[in-house]
Parts: sequence; C-alpha cells; structure tokens
Amino acid sequence: MRQTTDPAAPDTLSDPAPVRSALRRFADPRSLRWKVAAAACAMALGIGILVHQTTQNRSLGIARAGAVEDLGKAETAFRAGQPPQSHPATGAYYRMGDEVPDELRDRIGSGAGPVIWYDTRHPLRGYAMWAGSRVNGTLLAVSVDMGAEQRSLEALDRHMRYAALAMLAVVVPLTLLAAELLLRRLRRIAGTARRIKRGDLDARTAGRGHDEISEISSAVDLMADALRERLRGEQRFTADVAHELRTPLTGLVTSASLLPESEPTDLVRDRVQVLRALVDDLLEISRLDAGAERADAQPVPLGELVTDSLRRTGLETRVSVTGDPVTATDPRRLDRIVTNLILNAHRHGGPPVEVTVDGTTIVVRDQGPGFPPELIAHGPQRFRTGAAERGHGHGLGLTIALGQARVIGARLTLANADPHGAVATLELPDQDG
Repeated sequence: MRQTTDPAAPDTLSDPAPVRSALRRFADPRSLRWKVAAAACAMALGIGILVHQTTQNRSLGIARAGAVEDLGKAETAFRAGQPPQSHPATGAYYRMGDEVPDELRDRIGSGAGPVIWYDTRHPLRGYAMWAGSRVNGTLLAVSVDMGAEQRSLEALDRHMRYAALAMLAVVVPLTLLAAELLLRRLRRIAGTARRIKRGDLDARTAGRGHDEISEISSAVDLMADALRERLRGEQRFTADVAHELRTPLTGLVTSASLLPESEPTDLVRDRVQVLRALVDDLLEISRLDAGAERADAQPVPLGELVTDSLRRTGLETRVSVTGDPVTATDPRRLDRIVTNLILNAHRHGGPPVEVTVDGTTIVVRDQGPGFPPELIAHGPQRFRTGAAERGHGHGLGLTIALGQARVIGARLTLANADPHGAVATLELPDQDG
C-alpha cells in the first residue's frame, strides 16, 4: 500500500463522498450528538424511576401506618371482649387464628409483635399490607387492601411513559440540533488543525464567543501563530546562513582552483564542491519554504527530458518510456526532481535502478533496503537520512524534490516495493502539451 508524503494531499481518513461521509458521521453511535441524546434519555428514565419509587414508598408508608393503627384498634377491642370489625370502605380486614397467612404467622412466631408484611404473592388479585401480633396468645392480624394504590401507581407509570415519550420527541431533536451546532465548531477546529498539519500555516479557526469551544479555537490559533513564527524564524536562519556562507565559499572555490595539482588538492577541491552543493541546496530549500518559487510551464516531452537527466548524472540507470508522453510543466524543476530521485536511489538504494515513464507518471525504483518507516510515515526531513543501511547524506535531496513537486503541482509518493526496494512515484498534472 502506497503512502504519500505530499503535505498537500487530502486526508486519507476522510471519505471522498461528502454526503456519504456526513451520513456515516451522523449515524456513528460514538458521536457526541448521540451521547448527549443518550444522556437526555437517561435523565428522563432516571426521573421516571425516582418518581415511581418515591410514590410507591409513600403509598407503602401510609399503608403501614394505617395497618398498625387498625391493628391497635383491633387489639383494644379484643382485650375488651369485643370481636374486631372489618371496614371494607377503608379496605381494612381483620383475621384471627388460622385465617392469618402462614407467611405472616412464621414472621410473628412466638413474639408479641406487631409485625408488618407486604403481601405481593397475588399481583392479579391485588397486593395487601398486613400487620399482625399476638394478644393473650391469640394471633390477630389486619390487612389493608393495596389494590387502589397499585392501580394508581400503574396509571402514574403509564402517564409518565407517555409524558416521557412526548418530551423526548421534542427534547431529543433539539438536543441533536444543539449538539450539531457544537460539533460543527469542533469539526472546523479539527479541519484547521489538519490544514496546519499539511503545511497551511495561515489557517485559522476564527472562533468567536466566550465558551469552552472558543477557548479551544483561541488555543489552536495561538499555537498556529507560534508555529508559524518559529518556522519562519528557522527559514530565515537557514537562508541567512546560506547567504553568509556563499561569499567565503566563493573565495574557497577560487583559492582551491589556484592550488597546485596534487592528491591533497584534489581532496580539498572535492570537499569544497560538496560544501558548495550543500549551500546551494540550503538556498533552494529556503526559497521553497518561503513560497517564492513559481513554475514556468511549457510543453515538455517527458521521455526526452528523463533520458537527458539520466545522461547528465553519469550513473548506470535503466529507463523505459511508454509512447511519446508530453505534458505542460516546468522542465528545469522537473529535471531537478528526477535527478534528485535518481541520485538518491543510487546513493542509498541498490542496483539496478530503473526509471519508468508511463503517461504523466514517472517511477524511480531501486533494489536496496527500501525507505525507513519514519520517512514513509512523516515524509523526508532535512539532515535526516533515515536508516543507516541506506547510506549517508544530508537528507536534502528528497526534501528538495518534494518542494519542487509542489511548485509544479505534481504529487510525489514514496513507498517500499515487495519484497525489497524503494519506489518513488511522481505523478504530473494530466495536461497535454
């Protein structure tokens, strides 16, 4: 799988179809909008449960108090020799002896009581609250019918469900709308961060307001300002160093040419030429970083240009051209890109080095150890050559090739071949000359 090192390339994580991507984002259950909606539903459910429990506990408390009160009246009447009377109007019924349920009998045991027991054994017939005790050895109990309270509670639950559904039908869409407004601002901030990552140091969020998202926007803008100033400072430093070195370097070149012929002289001249090439590369990078380079497009026969570039390198390289491709581009910058890719393949890769021209695509491949993972993941970086097995150098060749590719509107992709080898693919704009 190829990985691009072009900072201007689109984010591979984004869907090329905006509508499909938007629908997928909307339906993603991990989205913040659905989490907010779930929180609203959970809140409605929690309120319903709280109201249900509070109402039920209140009803049970009243029933317990009523059962204990009726039991006290029954005990007083029983001690006075009067049989306790049931009161159907109030739902209170008295039982004695064997009429008392076994569950309540077991709970009372041999104690005097009173003992409270909520009978939930027969939901269809209704629940009952029991209170029982022993009076002079006789088991006496009173039950309070809870059917009316149970029906009231069920009606309350039913009405709360209807109210909750009606509320959610209004609240959830409003919640989604409010969340969407926040998410748009967050997506704008994320988009600005991606633009900065791709090299657009002038990208800003332009956030307004005084909430937390505005604070994030301001932080991103401040970070971008600081990053831009730091990078521009580095660019100015590189340009200043290169310019300052150029004058003494010219003197070195002149002085080296005046030295008598000898082996030390050849060594000095070689090092001076290396230093001169390095300074030229630094100046070129400083111009590319400053955005001062402009392409001078004209019809270019790609096969002839690539062949001439190979011949000037003086290195043994295989070339294959399909047809007679012609495109409108800057021949000087294209020659610079192709030359740097070929030199990089010979210097850091392994033979044979092959160049293929097919339409507006130029591919340079070697049989070496391939590009290091860091270079493929983050792109070429100046003064970093990656893996030691790919040789030595200043790490400027691929940086310049990438910068010149951006100037002419081309796309440079770096990848590793299977089973080994490095592949550099230059895709030029599809324009016929």
